Amino acid sequence: MRKTILLNLLLFAMGITACGQNPRNNQLQLKSETTAAVVPTNNLDEDIGEMLMVGFRGTKLEKDNHIVRDIQKYHVGSVILFEYDAPTGKHQRNISSVKQLTELCKSLQLYANNQLLIGVDQEGGKVSRLKSEYGFESIPSAKAMAKGGKDSVSHYAELTAAMLKKAGINLDFAPVADVDVNPDCPVIGKLGRSFSSDPNVVADYCGIWLDALKKNGVVGCMKHFPGHGSASGDTHQGLVDISDTWTENELIPYQHLIAQGVVPMVMTGHLMVRQLDEKYPTSLSNHVNTAMLRDGMGFEGVIVTDDLAMGAITKQYGFEEAIRLAIRAGVDMLCLSNNGAKYDENIVPTTVKIIKQMVEKGEITPERIHQSAERIRKIKKQVMQ
Repeated sequence: MRKTILLNLLLFAMGITACGQNPRNNQLQLKSETTAAVVPTNNLDEDIGEMLMVGFRGTKLEKDNHIVRDIQKYHVGSVILFEYDAPTGKHQRNISSVKQLTELCKSLQLYANNQLLIGVDQEGGKVSRLKSEYGFESIPSAKAMAKGGKDSVSHYAELTAAMLKKAGINLDFAPVADVDVNPDCPVIGKLGRSFSSDPNVVADYCGIWLDALKKNGVVGCMKHFPGHGSASGDTHQGLVDISDTWTENELIPYQHLIAQGVVPMVMTGHLMVRQLDEKYPTSLSNHVNTAMLRDGMGFEGVIVTDDLAMGAITKQYGFEEAIRLAIRAGVDMLCLSNNGAKYDENIVPTTVKIIKQMVEKGEITPERIHQSAERIRKIKKQVMQ
């Protein structure tokens, strides 16, 4: 009862009506699966490949690198680049200089039959994969740039977007839409990753950032839905429960910008918010991804998980279970960073096999896979324009 009341209040505050879905049941068939006009492709393999964003090692692309196989044989549609390799503790995993990164991105696109999304976390401050010591422009944190107001945010957003475009990167996992509720949050507040404690200011500055990226042919991704700013723990280490600190005010940046139709991609966090879903973290919740974000807010873009190699997922779920729950929850893109506790050169063939077996068993429909693939193809067309 408490959960239903909170949901109705939340939806009323957003000026929308409830969709009649039970947030307790993460296994319900997606509403959009039965209402959207979806035409299945003749090639399930290509659709599955589009849903995968994969990390790999190497500053230069050799033909025996597994990512070449993954792109050509398994149709992987997106890759994610890192400066730091977590399993070994070594730097320069994919990025060592401006020239090197530009050549790597060109090589990746040459191996792809279709446009690849090449993504990085380039927020500024502590979360900058393109570092000044490698010859890139130094970008301050969101908190620091926000001190100078809109002009400052606009300046650094334009600088970042131009830098990414020049290097050949067309997806930035930014801006951070988390509200600075808890300044001591180890992964948001303490790192200066939030623009403000005022959700309306966060919305304004995220809009500036998204606009700058779009003008430069780069897809922006708001994160971490439904809000990570009140957390006191780190989802890299394990599941974080924010049920007692999260409020619907943290949805305001998403609500405002989605209503304006300027958000191409949203990343969901690995967070427990029990008034939204008592059983599953937000990244694996049908209620959060579909009932709230998709049906409630009217979001038509791509939903991507936060990294599935994080402790919040690996310590609670088996890999196959996490994949199943994410897809059934309504997620479009699975982030397989290969940058957690271990590195797996066969993560793509393993994942493809898991998904195809789920389709064969009737646990997931080809139409559901195709729906996500088409959303991803749509934003790729925007990048190519």
